[in-house]
Amino acid sequence: MSRTVITSQKAPAAIGPYSQAIKANGFVFTSGQIPISPASGTIEAKDIEGQVRQVMANLDEVLKAAGTDFSKVVKTTIFLADMNDFAKVNEIYAKAFPKEPPARSTIQVARLPKDAKIEIEMTALL
Repeated sequence: MSRTVITSQKAPAAIGPYSQAIKANGFVFTSGQIPISPASGTIEAKDIEGQVRQVMANLDEVLKAAGTDFSKVVKTTIFLADMNDFAKVNEIYAKAFPKEPPARSTIQVARLPKDAKIEIEMTALL
């Protein structure tokens, strides 16, 4: 079994003992991304729309570093602090998957790291 740690300087560094992503046996498994700006190291967007855009940008960079992209994502999991944001999240998220979107789960959680409104993790093919 082949296992490679993926790191992108264009995405925020891990804030704990984990990797941004792991490449293994033809798949890429990303860690959950919260809306931290890689430039500042903080959550700059206060609204859900801005936070979703930052999370998707972070994931795009991690996937690129692994040699893949959104078109090869097979499964996502979205963690929301407030399920009332579901429709707004869908509007922005859908732009990354204009056709044949991946399987997905969306879960409301009590709290996310750094009090983010959203966290997304992905599994993609290489």
